[in-house]
Amino acid sequence: MTIQHQSNPDVTAMSDLFQPYKLGALTLANRIVMAPLTRSRALAGDVPGPLAVTYYTQRASAGLIISEATQISQQGKGYIQTPGIYSPEQIAGWRKVTDAVHGAGGKIFLQLWHVGRISHPDFQPDGGLPVAPSAIKPEGTVYTSKGKEDMVTPRALETAQIAGIVADYRNASQNARDAGFDGVEIHGANGYLLDQFMRDKTNQRTDIYGGSIENRARLLLEVTDAVLSVWDADRVGVRLSPLSTFNDIDDSDPAALYGYVADQLAARKLGFLHMIEGNTGGPRETGRDFDFKAMRKRFPNTYMANNCYTREMALAARADNTVDLVAFGRPFISNPDLVERLRRNAPLNELDPATLYGGDEHGYTDYPFLDH
Repeated sequence: MTIQHQSNPDVTAMSDLFQPYKLGALTLANRIVMAPLTRSRALAGDVPGPLAVTYYTQRASAGLIISEATQISQQGKGYIQTPGIYSPEQIAGWRKVTDAVHGAGGKIFLQLWHVGRISHPDFQPDGGLPVAPSAIKPEGTVYTSKGKEDMVTPRALETAQIAGIVADYRNASQNARDAGFDGVEIHGANGYLLDQFMRDKTNQRTDIYGGSIENRARLLLEVTDAVLSVWDADRVGVRLSPLSTFNDIDDSDPAALYGYVADQLAARKLGFLHMIEGNTGGPRETGRDFDFKAMRKRFPNTYMANNCYTREMALAARADNTVDLVAFGRPFISNPDLVERLRRNAPLNELDPATLYGGDEHGYTDYPFLDH
């Protein structure tokens, strides 16, 4: 089944959405980004396998691919069959992916991920508790090898343990270089560890990592600086979700918090800021007052927008110059040639939700191309 769009070829011809874009030292083929998408198909040892090579290579026409979220350590894992970037086998598996994407003319960044409290002892070293800024149990369940299980109350990280988390990000950044990635994205969104530290619903600490906005943002910025010790700034991005309540998270003053974070990231001259506009996966309208255009003004380098963008919205955003890059998520799952379909205003394949997570090539590498 396909989804039809109305055609407006004149708008397409005038837009620079499909033209090359300079992201620091990199030249992207277009301004369309494949967003990070968890698909839960890693092999034993959380190694990306041959299917991942095919999957990413099929989508190499994106101006930039951001890989699925990839755990920086075993402690950072919270979902079954998600890949890591901390073992030699994982690095080798990712190297096959990056070589293939580059061979197809694409660019690919690795997304660095620590889930924090969104985990379960089944995933943790020695069956320990997941870690978090504070010992606050998240609502919800997690899917493990035993099926759905309730999330547990995490243990609060001791102040002295936080340096080890930062070191894990630094090591993962080096491993991403060794695996041949073009850069990395720090996952600071969607209720995972760095987001848990930033938001006051999940951070009730009284040390230097809690209380004030400056303290709550401290871990994200220390991680960013650690990543910058490995990568040039234009090869590093950060993903944020100021209004998302995904994974039972929130903040009492997102405008102040994320305004400060944007200023701090701008001072570090990062390559891009990747903003989820609204609630993760939709809706875009949350009923809360937040000015994403102000975020773009506070961050002078590349602003990447994400969340339920359509072709028409992307073209309009570029016409108004409110974004530099547009990230598409689920449309890239079912349309490996999404860029060409958007360029031609061609019908889109419909997504099969039953094959999103886990499984084999079905719903992963078997979606048809326009010209096949």
